[in-house]
Amino acid sequence: MEQVGVQPRILSEAEPTVMLVAAGVVDVGFAQRVKALACTAPLHDLDGRKAQVQSADFTVYQMSELALHTIDAVTLAMDFDTGADPERVVGDVAAQAAQQAPDRPPPEHQKVARWVLENLINVGSADRGFRAVYGLTASDGGYRTYAFDFKLLEEVPGADGEIYLRTTNEAVNVLVGALEVDIESAQIAADLRLETLIRRGRLSDAQAAAQTARYRTIQYGELLRQRLEATGRDVRSVDWLTEMPEFLDEAVGHIEARYKAENAILTNITNIRDTADTADRKRQAAQLVEIVRECLRRHEQLQAAVQLAGRRFRAEQDRQTFTAARAGATLDLHAQLLVPVLELSVVAADLVLATYFVRSTGTVVPPAVRLSDLFCGLITPPTEREMLGGEVIAPDLDVIEPEPPFPDECYELLEELLDLDPEAPRRLSGLLEAARKMHPCLGSLVVIRVLALAAQEIHAAVRHGARDVLMAIDDGTPLEDHEFAGSDLIVARAALIPEAEEGAA
Repeated sequence: MEQVGVQPRILSEAEPTVMLVAAGVVDVGFAQRVKALACTAPLHDLDGRKAQVQSADFTVYQMSELALHTIDAVTLAMDFDTGADPERVVGDVAAQAAQQAPDRPPPEHQKVARWVLENLINVGSADRGFRAVYGLTASDGGYRTYAFDFKLLEEVPGADGEIYLRTTNEAVNVLVGALEVDIESAQIAADLRLETLIRRGRLSDAQAAAQTARYRTIQYGELLRQRLEATGRDVRSVDWLTEMPEFLDEAVGHIEARYKAENAILTNITNIRDTADTADRKRQAAQLVEIVRECLRRHEQLQAAVQLAGRRFRAEQDRQTFTAARAGATLDLHAQLLVPVLELSVVAADLVLATYFVRSTGTVVPPAVRLSDLFCGLITPPTEREMLGGEVIAPDLDVIEPEPPFPDECYELLEELLDLDPEAPRRLSGLLEAARKMHPCLGSLVVIRVLALAAQEIHAAVRHGARDVLMAIDDGTPLEDHEFAGSDLIVARAALIPEAEEGAA
């Protein structure tokens, strides 16, 4: 008997929940673990691709650690209304890169930080997002694949016209090591854990728990901000009848409970800081005080946003209600209504015509709509038009062959001229003089080639195992020439010594 296989198909990220319920899959936790693993894949990918960078040697840096520092810096720097300054984030990450490789120059640290930031934003992709494909086995034995689309960092415009960075919910989950958990429950658990650790005097563990609690606070405010932004785009996309009032009530209760818990925690930490008998313990307690105060500050921002949420909804509702609606597409009465109706039975045609006339002559009546106008429109045949449109006369254009910038023989002469002895470097002025004697156009080609040599990177030649490289060096001597100006570069062929031979020497 022939075995019938199940063809996998990729579904969207929002579809798996419905399919899991329909198919009776019970291992939903497996999908959550796979998606949690997918959120960390871009960080590990940085370490896998750092050796492929051609412009510099990034192999000495721990890119996944720098990526975590980047997400952490953006999360802590962004507020409810604005995000994090990209240049400030680059500076913070560059400082972390300097700790990993203190012998490297500061410009390289800045370059590494910017490379990590651009990869977390996923610059170069169409939607600047990441996609992970995973599969689940249903109860009927079929295997279905799903696409999980997510982002880690987003570039958002600010009110002042600047571009800021914001972390997504997936990025915050990477920091706290969780995925799709209830924010309120996680916040309560984090506060209880923090209070217990402080009461037991375990300040090192308490500091990690406090940082996790701060991330959850930021995540809660980010959820409210996203819903308010969706309201600004379309008030109908957010349920302001039941869902948002319940959410705002929960937010007010959340703020009240957090204020009580964190003020009590702050009192205990302050007492420990003031009565600490060692400098290390006093320092840890002081850091905890700053973290809890940061949580209280973000609660104040969240409270202000909750208080303004209702006013913002009413303002957006008024603005969008009185915005002029888009004009609908015109209807071809003859081709789209009369001809199809004539092919129907009387009962079916009556239903179609009744539906059309009810909607076309409803409570909002278009100007000058009369039965005679509709009748004339129905019986008037459309204007005969060519199926493919009018004939387009091709213009008579002269074919012009593009001329090459330099003759082919110039390139051969250039290779001959730059075939230098490693022991005998030459000046650009001498090369120009010899080039003009060989060919009238060769001087410009020599200048272009020498300028390219002055800007080239030698690291690529070293990695490819080249024995020598042609290079141009500026020693400050001005060029004295009737056609070109600048520096009289030294053009030389330098030998590349491998590291093994260099160490042996």
